[in-house]
Amino acid sequence: MSELAAEIAEVRARAQCVYTRAQVDAAFDRLAAEIGATLSGSNPLLVAVLVGGMYPAVQLGMRFGFPYQLDYAHATRYRGQLSGGAVQWRSEPHLPLAGRVVLVVDDILDEGFTLAQVMQECARLGAAQVLSAVLVRKIHARPTIGHADYYGLEVGDRYVFGCGMDYKEYFRGLPEIYAVAPP
Repeated sequence: MSELAAEIAEVRARAQCVYTRAQVDAAFDRLAAEIGATLSGSNPLLVAVLVGGMYPAVQLGMRFGFPYQLDYAHATRYRGQLSGGAVQWRSEPHLPLAGRVVLVVDDILDEGFTLAQVMQECARLGAAQVLSAVLVRKIHARPTIGHADYYGLEVGDRYVFGCGMDYKEYFRGLPEIYAVAPP
C-alpha cells in the first residue's frame, strides 16, 4: 500500500462523524424549501462551484419542484492541499447569465474567498441577481470575505469531508460529514 493510500485509510478510520446521512438529508430538505420559497418563479440558473459544489447542487436540484438550469464554474483554492492559496480559475460558467437570477452553490463556506470571487464573476457576466447557498458554514474567528444567503449546517473550525468536501481529493461522495481526528 502506498504512503498516501495508508494515510487516506487512516484518516477515514479515525474520522468522527459530525452529521449523519439523515441529518444531511434533513438539511438539504430545509435548504431546498427555503430556496424554493424565494426562487421558484424566477427560472434560476444554479452555478455549482467545482468540484465540491456539484454534490450539494445535485442534492438541491433533486428536491426543487420548479424549473432551473444547472451550470458550473471551476474555481479552486485548495488543489488537493489541506490549506487554501490564491483562487485559480479553470472555467467560467458556460450558459448565459445576463439578466438571470443565479444561485451559486458550494460545499462549504470557510473564509469565503472562492465563493466571493465566483459571485463577483457572475455579477460581472450580467446576472440580474446573485445569491449563494452552501451545505456547511464553518464557524471560526478568522475574517471572512464571502457570505452565504442560505446554508444547511454549521461546523466548528475543523477539517471536514464528505458531501462534496474532500480530504486530499478523496471522500467527496460520502453521504455523511466527517471531521479529521486530531493527531
